[in-house]
Formats: sequence, structure tokens, C-alpha cells
Amino acid sequence: MLERHLRPSVEEALADTPAVLVVGARQTGKTTLVQEVAATRPGTSYVTLDDALPLEAARADPAGFVAGLRGPVVIDEIQKAPDLLPAIKSSIDRDRRPGRFLLTGSANVLTLPRVAESLAGRMEVATLWPLSQGELSGRHETFLDRVMRGEPPVCVAGGDDLLPRLARGGYPEASARGKAERRRAFFDAYLAALMARDVRDIAAIEDPAALRRLLKLAAARSASLLNHSELARTLSLPVTTLKRYLALLEALFLIHEVPAWASNRGKRLVRAPKLHVVDSGLLLAMAGLDVEALRRERTLLGPVVESFVAAELAKQLGWSTSRPALHHFRTHAGQEVDLVLEDARGRVVGLEVKASATVTSSDLNGLRALSEVAGTSWVQGLVLHLGRDTVAFGPGLTACPVEALWG
Repeated sequence: MLERHLRPSVEEALADTPAVLVVGARQTGKTTLVQEVAATRPGTSYVTLDDALPLEAARADPAGFVAGLRGPVVIDEIQKAPDLLPAIKSSIDRDRRPGRFLLTGSANVLTLPRVAESLAGRMEVATLWPLSQGELSGRHETFLDRVMRGEPPVCVAGGDDLLPRLARGGYPEASARGKAERRRAFFDAYLAALMARDVRDIAAIEDPAALRRLLKLAAARSASLLNHSELARTLSLPVTTLKRYLALLEALFLIHEVPAWASNRGKRLVRAPKLHVVDSGLLLAMAGLDVEALRRERTLLGPVVESFVAAELAKQLGWSTSRPALHHFRTHAGQEVDLVLEDARGRVVGLEVKASATVTSSDLNGLRALSEVAGTSWVQGLVLHLGRDTVAFGPGLTACPVEALWG
């Protein structure tokens, strides 16, 4: 069993919050995590809405279902019966003891406005992403907190072949499969089940085939700026439908959008978000790529590595104490930084991802532009590359191997 770094955060939330919701894609280990947590809490019962009988009872009489629960309880796959959440709210309003409900959801039910409103202040949400590289390697990553404090990245012996890590991804079952064709078989079955079950549970889709085409197109354009009008034309969809389908894919934790970083200093910045597939293994499977294809066509590697880094940072946000927000930076003149971290105090760190082993001074031009715009909020800038060396390019500018993320 691999240790999940999110577990302490879930246990701390249960100690002072009536309900905790662990959300994330299917097959990322949510059930295993909450069962492990429940095993340390005597008297906790477990109900899964994947079973037909409790699901029917929960849908038929949500208030009666919740009233019949005794003691702390785990309710798995809450998105199948979202009407349970208002009933849980009413129960919490009568009894606000912490740790009463530990819920999981394979879709982000908080995208439903009435649900988000009903549980405000009563529930904490934790997102369980696919396995991080630190979890796969048995290391607890502290990269985010270190760089936000202005500390240099941990010097690691870089140059490890990153391509097998990209192909493996972080879904526990897929990452355990050694052969590319077996991983692709997992992802084919995974997406088919997701489209048949979870999509139906949370949304009425007029054109399921268009949703699948959109997901495939997202894989082809991962790490690109999101242009709704152009995507809608490509798929022959109304823009309103496209936006709804994108929101659905994000609610299912298949994609995530990284918003543009904004400044109040008047510089003209691009406002469009970037689109990323949440897992590099899933991305490569949908794009029909494997390690050998990436070795032959190195031009394909850049977007995959950038989306990989974006996903690793999103995972680490779950246990980071600094909890910075994730952005990207781009000016109308074309200067850009792939990923920008900004914490609640306004401190800014820039991360440029370079899918090669060499770094030149010009590769830091975007970071220099970002530092000028950020002004006194600037902390440092890093270029994450595929080489072996950690090199300083001046005060607050460093090039280091991608392995620094989990080293």
C-alpha cells in the first residue's frame, strides 16, 4: 500500500469539521483512503452508493436515509444521490459535532450551485488526484512550501529518464501495469465506463459523441491556451454547449483549467486560461502516444511535460501549508511563463518548463518579464528541465531538473 499524503489533511479536518468530502476521479484511491481513515475511528460505518439498495433508499427518501444513520459514517460516491447533501446539512444544523460525515465523490458535486450553498461552512473539501511522483517514490514532497519561502529547490541528481514516468501516470492500477498496451487497455475501459455511468449521473448530455471528441481534442491541445470560439467551430457546437461540456469534464476530474495571472500594474496580459489533462498517462493514451513515440518526435514532448508538472503541483496543493494558487502568465507581446504560483500574501513564484536538457539565458526571458510585473511580490523563478544540473542564472533565477518537484 502506498501512503497518500492527503490523509493527514483529511484526519485534521475530521477533528474540527462536521463533514469532509474527498473528491477526485474514479480509480484514484478515494475509497481505500476513507476506509483507512475510518478504520482508526471506532464505530464508523460504511455505505457505498455503488450498491443498488442503499442508492435506491437514498434517492427515494434522502432525509429518512440520513436520519437512519448511526454514529460517524462514510458515504461513498455521493454524486449518485446529490439530494443527500441538503439532508446532511439539516442533520449537521441539529448536531454540529465534528467528524460525523466522511463523503467521497467521483464528480465534483460542488459545481451544483444549491449544493455548494447548502454546505458552506459545514463541510471541508479535499481533492485526491492520481498518485504523485513522491507517493510513487515514497517521498513526501515539500517543493511548494520551500519555493514559496524563497528557498532554492532541493538539488537532486537529475537526468533520470522522465518518459516512463510520463507514460505511467498516476492512476494506481495503470501505473502498476508495465506494458504500454495494458495501460492503454485500462484507460480505454476507464473512459468508456466513465462516459456510460458518471456522465449520466450528473448531467443530461444531448450528444455523448461530441463530449468524447472534445476530450480527445483536449488531449491533443493540452497545455494550450483555451479558445472557446475556435474549439466550438472545430467541433460544430454552440459555444454555450462547449462551455457546459468543458465544465462537465472538469467536474469529472479529467481536465483542469489554469487561469491567467493578473496584475494591477497596467501591463497588457492575455486573459485566456490554459487547458491541461489531469494525468500524463491518460493524456498519452488518448493521444495514441507512448514512450517510443516521444523519443522519435521530441516536438510532442513539451506540452506533455508541462501538463505533467501542472498536475504534480495541483496534487501537492492538497498538503501544502502555503496553498498558493496556480496560474500562467502571458503578455500580448508573447512573453510567457508556463506556471505561476501566488499565495494569499501575494508572493509570486514563476516556473518555466523546458522539455530538453539544456537551458540558455533566453529561456528565462519570460521569468524576467514576470518579475518586473510582480515587483516587490516577486520571490523567485525556476526553469524545470530534463538535464542533470542545477545552475543559478542570477539572483532569484535558477534552472534545475524536473525531479526537484519530488526530490
